[in-house]
Amino acid sequence: MEPQNPVTAASDTLRILVVGNNPIELSRLLTRIQQINDKKVVIETAFDMQSILSRLEKFKPDFILLDDNLGRSELRQVVKALHHAKETRGTPITVLENSNYTEAIGGGVLDYLLKETLTGDSLYRALRNSLKFRKTQQYLYMAYKKRKGQLLRIFKSEPAFQI
Repeated sequence: MEPQNPVTAASDTLRILVVGNNPIELSRLLTRIQQINDKKVVIETAFDMQSILSRLEKFKPDFILLDDNLGRSELRQVVKALHHAKETRGTPITVLENSNYTEAIGGGVLDYLLKETLTGDSLYRALRNSLKFRKTQQYLYMAYKKRKGQLLRIFKSEPAFQI
């Protein structure tokens, strides 16, 4: 896992890729994003996998928001592709849901938010928390890789304990 260009506390810009296929829902979401105070927000919008790939050629998002109106099977495909793509491997993915009674998408999604309770502040907090969580995951992964090698060297160099 390679860290992306994370938004730090000192950064004033949030780069968000919004993926959805319902113009009404997307306009509501964009309104909520514009309610984020004290940060400049750069938004790119995509509607399907092809438009996502074309956006990623020039735009490197800090966060990805997926609308669950895409449909479960397409949503799973998009999450899988984004999670494994080199450009977005370390980018936090959040799914915006109509209901909290739906099943989880699977690996790669860090957060789920209900659309009906979404505000600019709650969205910003969720984005910030997902970034912290992703950084923690990356740190633990790197620490694990480092410590795994150290443990293997220790076990190989010491004789086995015998009774």
